[in-house]
Amino acid sequence: MKELLKKYLIFVIGLYFLAVGIVLIIRSALGTTPISSVNYVLSLNSSLSLGTCTFIINMLLIIGQFWLIRNNKSKRDIIEILLQLPFSFIFSAFIDLNMLLTNGVHPSNYGMSIALLLVGCLVQSIGVVLEIKPHVAMMSAEGFVKYASRSCNKEFGKFKVYFDVTLVTSAVILSLILSQRIEGVREGSIIAACITGYLVSFLNQKIMTQKTLHKLRSIIIK
Repeated sequence: MKELLKKYLIFVIGLYFLAVGIVLIIRSALGTTPISSVNYVLSLNSSLSLGTCTFIINMLLIIGQFWLIRNNKSKRDIIEILLQLPFSFIFSAFIDLNMLLTNGVHPSNYGMSIALLLVGCLVQSIGVVLEIKPHVAMMSAEGFVKYASRSCNKEFGKFKVYFDVTLVTSAVILSLILSQRIEGVREGSIIAACITGYLVSFLNQKIMTQKTLHKLRSIIIK
């Protein structure tokens, strides 16, 4: 039980880093990540916070997962999806907290925006590794891609690309409908989409190994 608690704590820390990374990318004013593009556009065009919009979209993705497994579900699938509920709330709270903490962050020039974008990508990648290493839960977006790819008999990686493209396209269309201009999707969105996977792979294989995370868990909970 103690070891399981350590793993969940690492997962929650990963969610915090992931939230910080997304917020820093947004603060770069060069766009946002594919996974948060629709959420961000909705928050810009409503009175809802980014965290609230994130939670709403996550709930829709969770409902979508239950629909995808309606004809082929197991107890493990149901538990795996239900576990996403509390973590979606925590993640959304982390988003709003960091939006508040970085409220005064405004890059003074394009070079500073690029620097902030790259830092955000790195922090986000650290969060992704911390999220996937413990193997205790997954977020709703990854869960949706997992069950959608299983339902369509497609490779996870390829379906993830389709999913991200769909999100960005939807964000652009929503932005044009709601504000008559494109908001939240810029060159930073493309940069983040292109380099995050490589950063995650490098950190996962070379820096944040299981041995390193085991030492981290030992430090956190003795």
